[in-house]
Amino acid sequence: MWIFLSVNTSRSLFSVCNRWCYAAVVCLLFAPVSMDDACPSSCVCARDSGTVTCRDGEDTDVPGDIPDWTSTFILKGRNISTLQRGAFSVNGTELAMTTLSLSYNGIQTIEPYAFLGLSRLHVLDLSHNQLKSISSRAFHGLLELRSLYLNDSILPPATTQLANALSAQSLRNLHRLELAGNMLKSIPLMRLDIYNLHALVLMNNSIESIGWENVTNLFQQRRIRVYLSFNPFRCSCELEPFYYWLKNSSQCPDAGRLLCSEPEAKRGVPVEKLHREDVDCMKENLEAVSYVFLGIVLALIGVVFLMVLYLNRGGIKRWLNNIREACRDQMEVYHYRYEQDSDPRLANVAV
Repeated sequence: MWIFLSVNTSRSLFSVCNRWCYAAVVCLLFAPVSMDDACPSSCVCARDSGTVTCRDGEDTDVPGDIPDWTSTFILKGRNISTLQRGAFSVNGTELAMTTLSLSYNGIQTIEPYAFLGLSRLHVLDLSHNQLKSISSRAFHGLLELRSLYLNDSILPPATTQLANALSAQSLRNLHRLELAGNMLKSIPLMRLDIYNLHALVLMNNSIESIGWENVTNLFQQRRIRVYLSFNPFRCSCELEPFYYWLKNSSQCPDAGRLLCSEPEAKRGVPVEKLHREDVDCMKENLEAVSYVFLGIVLALIGVVFLMVLYLNRGGIKRWLNNIREACRDQMEVYHYRYEQDSDPRLANVAV
């Protein structure tokens, strides 16, 4: 009897366990999947490395379902004309993203607070876009940003706005700033002491000269390395402060590749190989002053000559009349002799 009861009890317990296990499996199968682990459509996700890559497509907006675990987000080949406010912040939440690459997306406008919610971002790449408008608060909130890449992205309408956007206090930890290929004519930084810059890349722009103010700022911030090759430097007197800074500083690693573009006689000559007299402002000023002085002297001589003529106008008039009378008398003599020589009868009488 005890054996029978034990067998029945074991069977009942086994059936109960089976029902519970079946229910647990069903719940797991039909439970909703967490959106935090979902990969945005048309993107490739690698959770092990924390990388989400979205390449090429017709989307005109930033994906709104970026996973929370994303540390590196690469968005390339889209047609995103405008980075709107909070473009990477979903419902006001912050992402743990440290690297953001947005190159080759045709971005034209960056609105204020576009990178809101990315306070941990270290690297931002906006190269190869077509920026026409940059808000002065475009980079607001990027307190941990270390590297900013804006190569071949700034169009002329945004050149003046760039300086205001880069003067944001939130960029005070910036270590590297790349602005190559943007047709810039000057350094677009109002001040250098508000950053922690170690590298400033200004290659392949339209910089002809760097004035006293910028040279002084660079000299004071000696940790900065400035890259300036492939700029059309005008090797004249205006280049003097930059020339002496270049000769006495090691802050320009590509100094040997800085070439003169003008004047024609110095085209292709390395800036480092110029002679002091080539950029000597004092010499050029003295030459200019000497030419001006010579002109003044000649003008004075001309005035004195005219005054002498005016004061002696009566005597000059009599002198001219006398010369005229003398010439007339001489002409009459010549005329009389000519008449005698031409008439043979007069010639016989004379004989």
